[in-house]
Amino acid sequence: MSRILIIDDDPAFCTLLRNFLNKQGFQTTEAYSAKEGIREVYDESYDIVLIDYRLPDMDGWELLKNIKKRYFHLAVIIMTNYANIKTAVKAMQLGAFEYVTKPINPDEIHLSIDKALAERKDAQETKPTPNRTTSRSFAFVEGVSHRALAVKKHIDLVAPTNISVIVQGESGTGKEYVSRMIHQKSQRAGKPFVALDCGALSEELAASELFGHLKGAFTGALQDKIGQFQAANGGTLFLDEIGNLSYENQVKLLRATQERTVRQLGSTKDVEVDVRLIVATNENLEQAVKSGDFREDLFHRLNEFQIEVPPLRERQVDIPLFARYFLEQANHELNKNTEGFSVAVIEKLQAYHWPGNIRELKNVVRRATLLSTSPEITLDALPPEIVYPVTQEVKTDFTASLSSPDLKAVQEKTEKALIEETLIKVKYNKTQAAKVLNIDRKTLYNKLKRYNLE
Repeated sequence: MSRILIIDDDPAFCTLLRNFLNKQGFQTTEAYSAKEGIREVYDESYDIVLIDYRLPDMDGWELLKNIKKRYFHLAVIIMTNYANIKTAVKAMQLGAFEYVTKPINPDEIHLSIDKALAERKDAQETKPTPNRTTSRSFAFVEGVSHRALAVKKHIDLVAPTNISVIVQGESGTGKEYVSRMIHQKSQRAGKPFVALDCGALSEELAASELFGHLKGAFTGALQDKIGQFQAANGGTLFLDEIGNLSYENQVKLLRATQERTVRQLGSTKDVEVDVRLIVATNENLEQAVKSGDFREDLFHRLNEFQIEVPPLRERQVDIPLFARYFLEQANHELNKNTEGFSVAVIEKLQAYHWPGNIRELKNVVRRATLLSTSPEITLDALPPEIVYPVTQEVKTDFTASLSSPDLKAVQEKTEKALIEETLIKVKYNKTQAAKVLNIDRKTLYNKLKRYNLE
């Protein structure tokens, strides 16, 4: 029986979630604070951890880092509301398996848990060896926009070579997919493609994952382990969030790329490796070099070719293609037969700014497919963030008001404008407005009275 830890400060929510998961055959434990949750993770063995992003004593990022510091391979699912999509995406960048939005849909959380457990099983059955790939694939389709065609042209140009590549772009844009395409179109296509997320690793874990270790090299090293350089020998090693590597590990990485050798932790022998290196980042490495956060010599060693992956908001013409592809995936996963999207839904999808990019679109389509009861997905199945987006006018008004020295007045002015716009968007449905604003109805009524908006 799989064990699940729920970390949430709402006892009623924990009870509801526990009852549902117990009926599905899972064994659950609840923790009502981050500290209590960390203690549970360290003292007991769990298969999945569900974390509420907003906790009284620690935010989701810090809690995730604490868990991943000791248990890198433990699947963590973030629970958040739609207003925190950016933070959820950041959490995935730091190593979270996935995020689900509140209010929680039971079928959605069940699906996410099943996927995490299935991936853990696959990982256990395909432990790193020199002949096997050890990375979660990232579903993606080629677009038809000008930016998408430019990326494809660069992939075709650089793939046949052996030069190192830096893939830049926001989180969720498909940097790993681009790297896989480079590998698949190269002469190394029949060899391993191994991916490693450097953003979720502590300094010691990063060195062990990259270069391997011998038994007893450090506390917890109970057996010999080969690193990902050796696992990718003859093929391609993809390092995501390369800018998060510590200075010491940057030195070791530079030596490995220059000398084509690696040394396991605790060993005195060098091992020859033949690996093509592709790295990805969502930050400006040149600026990191100037600020002293990234070694200049390593940057120049890696920067033989760059590919910029555009954000989804800059390729609106591709959104219907991605949405259709993800709908087919969701139909298969959920055993449904949803045929497509209404015209209004496509318009809303293309108008949304997508802070989580393609990954967010995939989650939205899957959730909409789950909720949809008609042959096509309608606006009712989309989250309020997309149906009733905050317009640029409110954002501009907020920016202009920053010149005022009265912080309270600035906050009240911005809050009043946002409430007014939301009410117009939802045709003065106060229940829907409260949901969009992520507040309860009583709070909304108090603010309507305060700002004389009745």
